[in-house]
Amino acid sequence: MGTVTTKDGTTIFYKDWGPRDGQPIVFHHGWPLSADDWDNQMLFFLAHGYRVIAHDRRGHGRSTQTPTGHEMDTYAADVAELTDALDLRGAFHIGHSTGGGEVTRYVARAKPGRVAKAVLVSSVPPVMVKSDANPGGTPIGVFDELRASLAANRSQFYVDLPTGPFYGFNRPGAKVSQALIDNWWRQGMMGAANAHYECIKAFSETDFTEDLKKIDVPVLVAHGTDDQIVPYADAGPLSAEILAHSTFKSYDGFPHGMLSTEPDTLNPDLLAFLKE
Repeated sequence: MGTVTTKDGTTIFYKDWGPRDGQPIVFHHGWPLSADDWDNQMLFFLAHGYRVIAHDRRGHGRSTQTPTGHEMDTYAADVAELTDALDLRGAFHIGHSTGGGEVTRYVARAKPGRVAKAVLVSSVPPVMVKSDANPGGTPIGVFDELRASLAANRSQFYVDLPTGPFYGFNRPGAKVSQALIDNWWRQGMMGAANAHYECIKAFSETDFTEDLKKIDVPVLVAHGTDDQIVPYADAGPLSAEILAHSTFKSYDGFPHGMLSTEPDTLNPDLLAFLKE
């Protein structure tokens, strides 16, 4: 593990495992989690000889609980400073949920040679919130309710979300993992309430359409059809249509947190894409 200090003095925590000369993979976590959410994937790719890196977004996990900067431009700038500090070249960037938005904004602006491929899993692009331009989006009232729940009792909210829609544990016949629920709560409570509150706006209202258009590297877009957090029809398929070089994989009945509930399916698919 290590830290990078950004230009505004923020300390970004990161894990960096594997051979220094190995092909680097950078993992970008979802809201309101941390680099720990990628443990399964990091161990999987480490076993295949990759150098695996995951950071805690500012205000999340072990990174600085900053008063400002909780929006996509700053998130992407923090990633740029991290990749510059580690001098990562030809890296693969994999993002889940909010992390997929971060990947999209970063890759669209990355220095030449920094990025080889990208993966967006259950990710928020092109844009989540409903508007005249995005009639299939999620009404703003849903995100207002998320903010209200966080402000009222963040600890309870961080039990309710993974117990219910995040992993699809609210579906009939679901195999519930209390360990996943507890780990979700643990990661969430490590971060800052203000950062998590403001990040709801960042992941729900940021329009990534122009970023997607600028990306010129191959991108795998993966989305579960039973995603109750980032609804399938207004996310993955639309991003894949906008990207110049996309591969789209649909996972029937898989939930938002499918990387954790279905790693035996997702991990080999990610590996196959990165090896292409």
